[in-house]
Amino acid sequence: MSTIEDVAKLAGLSRTTVSRVINNHPYVSATKKKLVHEAMEQLGYVPNSSARSLRIQKTETVAVFIPRVMNPFFSQLIETLEMAAAARNYQLIVCQTQYSAKKELNYLNLLKTKQVDGVILASHENDWELIEPYLQYGPIVLCNEFDNKANVPMIYQDQVYGGYIATMHLIEQGNSLIGYCTGGHYSSVGTAREKGVKQALKEAGLCFEEKFAFRNVYNIEHGRQVFHWIKGMNERPTAIFTGSDEVAAGIISEAKKYRWNIPVDLAVIGFDNQAITEIVEPNITTVHQPVTEMAEKAMEVMYEKINSKDYKTKEIYQFPLKLIVRGSTVSNNLEKCSSIPKSIS
Repeated sequence: MSTIEDVAKLAGLSRTTVSRVINNHPYVSATKKKLVHEAMEQLGYVPNSSARSLRIQKTETVAVFIPRVMNPFFSQLIETLEMAAAARNYQLIVCQTQYSAKKELNYLNLLKTKQVDGVILASHENDWELIEPYLQYGPIVLCNEFDNKANVPMIYQDQVYGGYIATMHLIEQGNSLIGYCTGGHYSSVGTAREKGVKQALKEAGLCFEEKFAFRNVYNIEHGRQVFHWIKGMNERPTAIFTGSDEVAAGIISEAKKYRWNIPVDLAVIGFDNQAITEIVEPNITTVHQPVTEMAEKAMEVMYEKINSKDYKTKEIYQFPLKLIVRGSTVSNNLEKCSSIPKSIS
């Protein structure tokens, strides 16, 4: 097995110079860098990452916690985070919590044991009081989450407004019996969206019907189940805000099997604006989330925190949400005149 001394000898340089090249030292000429890299390739030399981490006190690795890898929203988030990390010579590892508070705490030990330099929480299942002690070991950034108790950077959207504009759109299309789907987990996202749904209904003089609230649903198969629950009701909602493009797609595909007319028999609205919204027929009305921009900002902030070592600073970065109207809520894809405000108090 080749050593750093072998690389130095082949390159005709000192061991110190080779070490500087491996550790990305800024004051090394391009010529010397080329000689070192050519020698490393010829010898098949791979630097000892563990030893390097001990020297520089960094792993150059960031962990992101997500609930479900299969959710297209989180898949897109991961892809952008990985590219943003690579641009900074960092690696990204993905930790799937499956909405488990215990798993989340187990993964946080990666930070405690110095296996990662920082953690990005794309969802969190524990109270902040249980997460905060881990800040003594490295930075934590919330992305797609907001927690008033947290004293860390938060990159998020106004999810209350997201639930509000989706529900208000359904009301403007003439619907008064409106259903609602949620994952049913203790994340700030689901809670905030439900608050927005209730606010829109209240402003319109309508009631939030718990019998029309379908909880613990978050994928296409669950959407199919929701359709059958609605189909079996004596009094049915005429529209439904699913909170998920996957759930919306499941409802629509199953409804078409029974020759239901979407949106006449049931108007359906999703959330995220994933690719599936333009594949399903009719195309799905949805709330667009700027996933790429959020992910890039999250990694930018994480990189700054790792280098500044200023972990306990509350910084808020809010990104806008936008309603995208398509055929699943409006016949002929023509939106009626909208009076939905740009924001809500």
